[in-house]
Amino acid sequence: MMKLLSQRLLGPVTLVLLALTFWLGLWVTPPDKVQGDLARLLYVHPAIAWVALYLSFGTATIASALYLWKRSRSVVMDRIAHCAVEVSLVFIVLTLITGSIWGRPTWGVWWAWDARLTSTAILGVFAVGYLALRRANDGFELRARRSAVVAILAAINVPIIHFSVQWWKTLHQGASVFTQSGNFKVHGIMLTTLFISLTAFTLLFFWLLRARYRVEVLRDERERVSLDEALAQRRREGVH
Repeated sequence: MMKLLSQRLLGPVTLVLLALTFWLGLWVTPPDKVQGDLARLLYVHPAIAWVALYLSFGTATIASALYLWKRSRSVVMDRIAHCAVEVSLVFIVLTLITGSIWGRPTWGVWWAWDARLTSTAILGVFAVGYLALRRANDGFELRARRSAVVAILAAINVPIIHFSVQWWKTLHQGASVFTQSGNFKVHGIMLTTLFISLTAFTLLFFWLLRARYRVEVLRDERERVSLDEALAQRRREGVH
């Protein structure tokens, strides 16, 4: 009962928190002293990047590793990894779009071959390659194993993205929330809005992952039924 209730509440709670984020971010929080209203992207861009890089690819990597481990290998892990990469690709694109919107007035260009931007785009290419591999006409186990390996290899790029602003001289600013000593850079209503944003987009990820997983289960079930029907038809033809 509690599980069913939580599933039913996930969507409405996510929508409420997203609406609250946009209301606070657009009309309640003050403009930044340096960037003015442009800094309101702080309540959207970091949360989207959090989902794209860490939450989605982290989920895909863990699920892929569990699939490769024989004791935890199951179709569930393969589906979760597949669906998480799909969601990640959507958020990677949104990360690049919102980053470009932020970068145009800040840097003067929509795109720069900055270390963080480029490595994020490369992760998007890896995600596209992963999804293309999923469409191969190999057997399920072979395709699942290959996909799991690719997902884990692609995830190596995530720490590169994270530390790129420290390893190389880049246009992209450093940490937006914490200082090097671990203290918060933002305070008050701005910090509250930021945490609401991170919570909202985190719940949005789980809602999208759950919805995509259900679609995948229905698709597999439909293919299984179609195969059973085709085999039954061939048997009937063989009898006649």
